[in-house]
Amino acid sequence: MNNITVNYAGLTLKNPIIIGANNMVFDLDNIKRCEDQGAAAVVYKSLFEEQIGLEGIEMQEELTEYDERNPEMITTHPHIEHGGPEEHLYNLRKAKQSVDIPIIASLNAINKETWVNYAREIEKTGVDALELNFYAVPRNMEISGNTIEEEQIDIMQAVVEAVSIPVSVKLSPFYTNPLHVISQMDKTGIKGFVLFNRLFQPDINPDKQQHTAPFNLSNQSDNRLPLRFAGLLHGNISGDICSNTGICSGKDVIKMILAGATCVQVVSTIYKNKFGQISRMISEINQWMRSNNYESLEDFRGKLSHKELKDPFIYKRAQYVDMLMKKAEEIMRSYPLA
Repeated sequence: MNNITVNYAGLTLKNPIIIGANNMVFDLDNIKRCEDQGAAAVVYKSLFEEQIGLEGIEMQEELTEYDERNPEMITTHPHIEHGGPEEHLYNLRKAKQSVDIPIIASLNAINKETWVNYAREIEKTGVDALELNFYAVPRNMEISGNTIEEEQIDIMQAVVEAVSIPVSVKLSPFYTNPLHVISQMDKTGIKGFVLFNRLFQPDINPDKQQHTAPFNLSNQSDNRLPLRFAGLLHGNISGDICSNTGICSGKDVIKMILAGATCVQVVSTIYKNKFGQISRMISEINQWMRSNNYESLEDFRGKLSHKELKDPFIYKRAQYVDMLMKKAEEIMRSYPLA
């Protein structure tokens, strides 16, 4: 019997497959389906402070829309307080109570104080861990990259010190040098790095001359970026690596572990192939391990990382140029010009 358990960010997981944050998990029945199919943990959809603020403003506008339509009426609605984060926290508690596998909360706040306050409230729900959802959409030409990085590291340090549950962070790849940023974040006591966040990108419909908001699922080719950084980071940081984006099959999970990841997060493949894909991926991992005589994931984790390779340039850009040149030579030989 293969041992496919992993220790990720302070949690013991029965296998390396975590269901990433997505809208499906709002339904408790779907969380239960994930557990029944073998998922090791579920990340609950993020609490977004910005969204809570906007919902509060919209609610107040709706409540005051018909105010003072009659001289004798001050308002047509009683005063109602917006629920704020309470509904989200309630749902987190229900999610935790509904299954036996770990529930990881996700948080995206605005200011350092609210990051810490929300993190403390989330911890009270009984969740097993907290994932900080970090990203910075460029909006101001006056703000430097260093300023953004220092602010994120400061917030991370404050949250780690404020709660007792394990804290991981989900990052975008859009740093000048992600390796440097991650190495600095690693010093804060963060337990895990989810690489990478798949951010929304706007589109334009030229026929209608208007913006669109496409919902794009990831594809298998998208996993090469997290694979590269898993390979580069393995053995060089204390925190665990969780690969994310474009992980669609059991073999994709195996690739990430060979590169150095501890586990993976999946979403798109569940939307495309339904919940049964989880058990199929686990079966594929076990079958591959048996055929290669591996008893545990630790037997091959990081086997093809940057640190273990005799030819470490495979993870560096110059090697990619060399491969292109070799490929061009092969094409020229196949299709001579004269």
